[in-house]
Amino acid sequence: MLNFLRPFFARLFSPLIQALARTPVTPNMITVAGTLGVCAAALALFPIGETFPGAATATVFVFTDMLDGQLARIKGNSGKYGAFLDSTMDRFADASVFGGITIWFLRSDHLLAVVSLFCLASGLCVSYVKARAEGLGLNADVGLIERPERLVISLTGIGLSGLGVPYVMAIGMWAVAAGSAVTLYQRMRAVYVDAKAQAQQPPAAEPASSQPENA
Repeated sequence: MLNFLRPFFARLFSPLIQALARTPVTPNMITVAGTLGVCAAALALFPIGETFPGAATATVFVFTDMLDGQLARIKGNSGKYGAFLDSTMDRFADASVFGGITIWFLRSDHLLAVVSLFCLASGLCVSYVKARAEGLGLNADVGLIERPERLVISLTGIGLSGLGVPYVMAIGMWAVAAGSAVTLYQRMRAVYVDAKAQAQQPPAAEPASSQPENA
């Protein structure tokens, strides 16, 4: 849903990316550094209730997710391992955000702690379903909210709550939980439909042999 913002951020970060392209910094370094920043901010600040500085710091590092891909294209060293590393690091970052805020909820609101844990689990499942489906040659490229939307909604709610805005964190968590559940259903349904359609297709005809049968 937020893909339409990528061209804007690409132009915004273009000078920084051009500068990084002239250094020994690699896209994989940026990927790992961004993930470590998100994890450190979420796990160090959320559990002690420092929600605004934690969300603000995590958001800054989340933007590095837009830098590594562009830097890889400029340097010409993008590849399968870079994509694999980026996806793997994304799971660590997501788990840290929802894990850190869950620890805080365990001290303040047990119901929201359960909701946050559901957001964590369902977010991982949403990503896994798509990766597994693509590995099987099936289509799962659908969904109400994907990772960018989950992070924007959750970090915005967490951050505004730290500024004293009432109910916004609860609204954000419930919205992410509901959106993730819908997205998970949509993707599993899409995979089921695609798998059924592929199973009903007639098998490809074998090429006719150019040699006589008794040759």
